[in-house]
Amino acid sequence: MCIELIIFIAMVAVFAAGCFWLKLPVSISMVISAIVGALIGGQGIPIRHLVEGTFSYVDTILVIACAMIFMKVLQENGSLDALSCMIVERFHKVPALLLCLIMLVIMFPGMITGSSTAAVLSAGSIMMPVLILMGIPKLETGCIIAMGGILGMIAPPVNIPAMLIGGGVDLPYVGFEGPLALLTFPLAFLFVLMFGFKYVKHLDYEAIRQKMNTESREKYGFRNYIPILVCVFLMILNKAVPAIPDLGMPLVFLISAIVGLFTGKKVPVLKTAKEAINTVLPVLGILMGVGMFIQIMTLTGVRGFIVNVCLSIPDAWRYLAMAISIPLFGAVSSYGASSVLGVPFLLAFLAKNQVITAAAISLIASLGDMMPPTALAGIFAAQVVGVKKYTDILKKCLVPAIIMLVWATIIIVFSPQLAKII
Repeated sequence: MCIELIIFIAMVAVFAAGCFWLKLPVSISMVISAIVGALIGGQGIPIRHLVEGTFSYVDTILVIACAMIFMKVLQENGSLDALSCMIVERFHKVPALLLCLIMLVIMFPGMITGSSTAAVLSAGSIMMPVLILMGIPKLETGCIIAMGGILGMIAPPVNIPAMLIGGGVDLPYVGFEGPLALLTFPLAFLFVLMFGFKYVKHLDYEAIRQKMNTESREKYGFRNYIPILVCVFLMILNKAVPAIPDLGMPLVFLISAIVGLFTGKKVPVLKTAKEAINTVLPVLGILMGVGMFIQIMTLTGVRGFIVNVCLSIPDAWRYLAMAISIPLFGAVSSYGASSVLGVPFLLAFLAKNQVITAAAISLIASLGDMMPPTALAGIFAAQVVGVKKYTDILKKCLVPAIIMLVWATIIIVFSPQLAKII
């Protein structure tokens, strides 16, 4: 048995023991496993590499933190409530379209933060009463919220797993919008209709309207939507007019959040910012831990060993190996799975279009958030809707998960042809 395999097994074993036996946070377990890997590899405790690893994803961390502040401002100033009320009022006569738009609202926080947890806990908790008032049972509502969170995490403009995969092969996060939209939005609409359409064919709009929070929409009207419009405008400004200096995603979210302070209900700035950071702190910690983990794997040669293994898998089995191994590793962290296994599999598919393939692999990695025992999206969705056993949601989402794997595989297989169209 080669030393690289021994190091990798030891790192994974220590990580699993920290998470499941000692009940340590995922981020702390990753730090400990990285140190153990360095010790076994004869590198001692390489402080410089550990610190470098911590800052590997500092850009991503800034994006998530600023996006969550923006999301919290929208939640506190009533913009999300107003948006949900407007959608139900305008489209209640077309239940299928209404469900699709509600799914987009659930996905929105994940789309701008790259976190399924943010989507489930913010927009998911706001839209949950609406879905239940429409007649959808709690279990199906939980499934809609969980899948919305996962697909929102992968949908453009912000996709953290794709950024991590691209970072491993020096692939810039450019040109991902089309492939990610193709991967996520059709599935999102399919799943929400699969879980909810049969319950909403005959809506009682008056009963729903009386129980919705319409205060912000009635009081502030169009002003509720200004922060969202500013955010969208700033995101597309640089793409439409390249001569204008790129503000960067963190600054775009902060500017939009500042605008949101003056367009709706009064927002306690410091309290809201603190709550936002506390919400995503576990995710930020995981990214730091993933950075250390990957840095030590690179230092000790483990990363190269995994790449060689992935490249040596016969073509016929490569897709199956990817569909099984990445979600299983994602049970610990979908971000970790993207870096540790997503990069080698991207290299294994060098004959395919790299942008589309990276996007498809990120969709597969997102299923880690539905894999027990961590299953972040499933657990939080169960808490939001009041389902006692989160495993009930996981079982109900098994078919959508298989559909996601098949869809991602098809996209990879035909990525050269799709690249000419998208």
